[in-house]
Amino acid sequence: MKLETLLLSSYLAPCGIQEVAAASASRAWPPIQLSAGCSVSAWNTFAEYFSSSLHASYTLQFNVTHTYAHRSVFVPGPAGRLEALLWSSGRKNPPIAAVVCHPHPLFGGTMHNKVIYQAARTLDQLGIPSLRFNFRGVGLSEGKHDRGIGEQEDVRAALDFLAQEFPRLPLLVAGFSFGCWVGLRVGCGDQRVSELIGLGAPVGDSDFSYLSACAKPTLFIQGENDQYGAPLKLKALVNSFPEATHRKMQIKVVPRADHFFAGHLEEVDAALASWLTARHKELLDK
Repeated sequence: MKLETLLLSSYLAPCGIQEVAAASASRAWPPIQLSAGCSVSAWNTFAEYFSSSLHASYTLQFNVTHTYAHRSVFVPGPAGRLEALLWSSGRKNPPIAAVVCHPHPLFGGTMHNKVIYQAARTLDQLGIPSLRFNFRGVGLSEGKHDRGIGEQEDVRAALDFLAQEFPRLPLLVAGFSFGCWVGLRVGCGDQRVSELIGLGAPVGDSDFSYLSACAKPTLFIQGENDQYGAPLKLKALVNSFPEATHRKMQIKVVPRADHFFAGHLEEVDAALASWLTARHKELLDK
């Protein structure tokens, strides 16, 4: 087996590709299906490597069929453009599309946070398109932190973008910690949003009373030992809401988990998948 084939096989193993012969100027590669475990950035890095001067003797003609479209985008926002990642699994008829909001920007929160990544990954594996974005002032997003006020407009901008990408789909808003507090507030008041997911709701130091008028199906996933939102306080809050509201809310407590779900992301994945597939049976069809 040629060196180029060996390199290709090892580098693209996560993409579900075991062996593809190296191409010369006279032979194009066959179509390649990228699997769920494949990173498009990894593919791009590979392509750049094989196009380098080291392999200048090969003219590689790429013919790639992307079944998983993961791309970086910039969302027009009120304080400037917002850096974002749009993941679309390629499912022909997804039942919903989701905006996912990250934790507090002043404490290191970004769209690459591990809890946010896990939520996006679960959505992707179910075939639900998702948009993760950096709030204003984070990463490549323009603007500066606005104490949760301007960030609400950022969420609305993300919803506008996603609604344009998937105009016939209802939307879901999910958020972790600060992203939960900001995102669910916007999602409650937006008619395009039909479902909400709160991860690590910081009910210990944030006002979630706005949820009392939010009669939308909502899932809360809370760590048993959440230091910023004790499950008992969350349950008391939900039970204080009108019947029409709290009967549509479900709380899943993850045993032994803290606010950051350290060591318990698999349970987060399972809780998300269980709730979503119960609501959308078609997600069980591969």
